[in-house]
Amino acid sequence: MLGEFFTRRDASFPSYIGKKMIEIEIADEQELLEIPEERIRDAVRAVLKIDSVENAEMSIALVNDETIHGINRQFLGHDYPTDVISFPLSDSPEKLEGEIVLSTDTASREAKKVEGVWDVEKEVLLYIIHGTLHLIGFDDHEEEDLTVMRSAEVECLRAIGVEPPCGLHDRDGEEGA
Repeated sequence: MLGEFFTRRDASFPSYIGKKMIEIEIADEQELLEIPEERIRDAVRAVLKIDSVENAEMSIALVNDETIHGINRQFLGHDYPTDVISFPLSDSPEKLEGEIVLSTDTASREAKKVEGVWDVEKEVLLYIIHGTLHLIGFDDHEEEDLTVMRSAEVECLRAIGVEPPCGLHDRDGEEGA
């Protein structure tokens, strides 16, 4: 009886048993810029490759300052907009699950502080990489950890064809989200 069900099920129904896949959903809730979804996915995959993650379900939300301010206040108790927030959704060693929310308004302001060929799209990719690094266990609260995380960010940016300019991480007011 059950065998009939499994052989007749819809072929589009995902079967996770024994399979490894990376799913990345993107919610673009902002109006500041258009960024190709494949660039976003490439940034996430570059980070997952560092940790050899082969099974993940992630969502990325691009929002404005007002939205991220509300999320920052509600979930972290910080009453200000920020660049990027990561939410791990599972502790399972079998599958990485998480959400990343980032502000394109903040990305636009911060990108202008970088000398050289740097723009808001590259800043957004940096935020996606940063948020994904947090989800795979990187931390940035101690100076030594921050240095390791910054090196990983540079490695991932290069992996997706973005050359970070000198001084990328030397901006005034950068909090190391």
